[in-house]
Amino acid sequence: MTWLTWVLLLGYVGLSLALYRLFPRAGRKASAALIPGYNMWVVSELVGRKGSYSLLLLIPYFNMIWFAGLMVDLARSFNRFNFFEHVLAVVASWGYFGWLGTTNPEYRGPILVEERAWQAKLAAAEKAKDDREVRKLRNQAPFAKPVLRDWAEAAIFAIFAAALIRLLLIESYIIPTPSMENNLNVGDFLFVSKVNYGLRLPETILMLPLVHNQAPVVGGESYVDGAGLPYRRLPALEKIDRYDPVVFNVPSGDSVYIFPYRTYSSNDYEMGNIDANAQRAIQTGRAELVTRPRDKKDHYVKRAVGLPGETLEIRDRALYIDGSQVEDPENIQFLYDITFSGPPNRTNWADMGISTDDVQQRSATGFVMFLSDKQLAALRAGDPNGTFDFYDQTAPNGVRLYPHSEKYFGNWTVDNYGPITIPARGMTVTLDERNYELYWRPIKVYEENPDFERRNGKYYLAGQEITEYTFRQDYYWMMGDNRHNSEDSRVWGFVPEDHILGKPLFIWFSIKEGSLFNGVNWDRIFRSATKQGD
Repeated sequence: MTWLTWVLLLGYVGLSLALYRLFPRAGRKASAALIPGYNMWVVSELVGRKGSYSLLLLIPYFNMIWFAGLMVDLARSFNRFNFFEHVLAVVASWGYFGWLGTTNPEYRGPILVEERAWQAKLAAAEKAKDDREVRKLRNQAPFAKPVLRDWAEAAIFAIFAAALIRLLLIESYIIPTPSMENNLNVGDFLFVSKVNYGLRLPETILMLPLVHNQAPVVGGESYVDGAGLPYRRLPALEKIDRYDPVVFNVPSGDSVYIFPYRTYSSNDYEMGNIDANAQRAIQTGRAELVTRPRDKKDHYVKRAVGLPGETLEIRDRALYIDGSQVEDPENIQFLYDITFSGPPNRTNWADMGISTDDVQQRSATGFVMFLSDKQLAALRAGDPNGTFDFYDQTAPNGVRLYPHSEKYFGNWTVDNYGPITIPARGMTVTLDERNYELYWRPIKVYEENPDFERRNGKYYLAGQEITEYTFRQDYYWMMGDNRHNSEDSRVWGFVPEDHILGKPLFIWFSIKEGSLFNGVNWDRIFRSATKQGD
C-alpha cells in the first residue's frame, strides 16, 4: 500500500476510536463506532439525517464534500459552533473528535432537525411580514452568524463546488502557443469537457484547488507527489475521430525543467530541442529537474491526425493514412520564405489572423512567415510582384524528431516523415532493432513495464526473453494545424489513451495575441472549439 493509503486507513481507525467516546454521550452504543460503515450511519442519524444518507460516502470524490458537511454537523450537534473548530473537524477529524470526547461534551440533539424547525419559523414570520419576529429569529443562537462568517462559509463552499466541477466535469484551458493558429488562437480560453472521451478519474488528490501543476504567486508544484490513486477511466460518450481537437497531458512531460517562459522536458534537453539560455541553466545546475505524475503533466491541445492501428506518413507536407492521402484540416499553416517588392504595410496583418509569433523579419522586405492558404492568397493579392516560396524543410532532422534515432530514422523531416504504425490495444509487434527504437518508450513507460530492456540484441520483460509485444492500450498521433510551428507527435511520439484529458467545447473568452492589453476578440467568444475555420 502507498503511504497515502496508510494515512487514510489510520485516520479512519483514529476517527472510529474518537467516536467510541462520543457515541455514549448521545445515547448510542460505543461499540457501534467500531463497526466500519455503520459508524457513519449512526453519525448521519445523530446530526438529523437518515442513516442511509451515509451511503453517499461511497461515491468517489463527491464523498469528500459530503464527509466535510457530516463532520461539521456532528460538531454542531455537540454544541460546537466555532468556525475554526469546524475547520479542524474536517481536516483533522480523528484528532478533533478525540479531543472533544475528553471534554465531556453535551449532545444537544440532531442539529439539522433543530435547524429545519428554525427555518420553518423564519419562513412563516417572513410570510406573515412579522418584522419583529423575523429579527428575533435571525438573531437567535446558534443559527445567527456574523456577516464575515457567512461570506467565509459561502466562499469555502464555492471553492469546493468549483474544484469538484473542475475535477470531474469541465476544466478551463488557455491556448498558449500558435500551433493551432486560425482554428484555436493564442489567447483563446476554452472549456474542455472531461466526460466526452471518458472521464479520467483523478489520480493525484492532495493538491491546491483550481490550479494544475504550478502554485500561483509563490511558484513550485501545486500537489503532493506520491499521494495518488490508481488510473481509472469511465466509459466514453464518443470516440476520438480524425481531426478532432484533443486536450491531453504531453507524454514527454514526466521529467521537466521549468522556466518562467516555458517548460522543457528532459527529452528536449537530451535531443537539443532547447534554447541556449535554458541549456546553460541546466548544465550549471540552476534549473531543477521536476518529476511529475501522469495527470500533472502539462496540457497540450492538438488535432488527432492518426488513430490507433493506422500507419501514418507525411510526404512533401501531405498526410497519408494507410497509404491514402487525407484532406488537410481547414486553415492549415506552413512556413513561407517571402520577399515583398517593397516594405509591406503590416497594419492589416492582425485582421488577417497573422500572429506576431508567426512572423520573423529578416530585412526591410524579407520575412519568414507561418501562413494559411487564405492568408498567403491575401498577401499575394496585395503584392503581385513579391515572391512567396515554401521555406526549405528538406534538411534531415536526425535525433530532434521521434524516435530520436539517427541509425534508422535520421533522414526523416517534419515534411517527409514515416511511415510509422500507431499502436492499438491488442496489436502485437515483433521486436527487432528498428521496432525497439519506435516502441520502447510506450512499452516501458506508458504501459508501465519498467523491467523491459534490451541486452545483447535480445529483449526481456520481467526477466523473460520475448520476441514480440502486445499493447494494452490505444495510442494516437497528435499534430498542430500550424505544421511548421508545432511541437507535437513528430517530436515526442505517440499519445497514450491514459493521457487523454478531454474534448474542447467552446471558446468562452479570447484576448488578442494572448495579452489583455491588445484587446478582446469579441467575435471569437462562444465560438465552437471543434469547428474549423474562421
